[in-house]
Amino acid sequence: MKTVRIVSAALLLAAWGTAWSQQADQCPTLPSDSGLHWEQQTQSAFIVCKATTGDGRAVLNLMLTTRDPDLLLNRSLRAEKGTFAGESLHWYKLDMGGRDLPGLESRRITTVKLDKNRFAQIWIDAADTGELGNLQNLTQTLNLSPSTLAGANQE
Repeated sequence: MKTVRIVSAALLLAAWGTAWSQQADQCPTLPSDSGLHWEQQTQSAFIVCKATTGDGRAVLNLMLTTRDPDLLLNRSLRAEKGTFAGESLHWYKLDMGGRDLPGLESRRITTVKLDKNRFAQIWIDAADTGELGNLQNLTQTLNLSPSTLAGANQE
């Protein structure tokens, strides 16, 4: 069941690619030298920010929500430690039902409780482990103000 939930969340974020707007008013500011730009989708209870490269490859997804994503992450899949918005976290390798698929070594997922009724789910789909490290470092620099979820309705 845990595997299905992780895979489902990752696939859901990837599938939203066609429904994005080019406006990114509520996504955290990306460093100007990152070569990335945000595409944003806002729904009633969440904001999804998708960072893409100049050639359109999605490498970083960030969902900010007022609801706990309730994503069960298997402790045995823990990888690197990190931080996001001042909160400590563990990055997790994706579990594809025990299958060793190409590219999995450079993909990670995590969730962070920012405060009461504020959560972030982050998914990285890097081309290689070098880009993975760069994207993990980039996520540590993203600044989330308390108003970042202003567009998401509190429920």
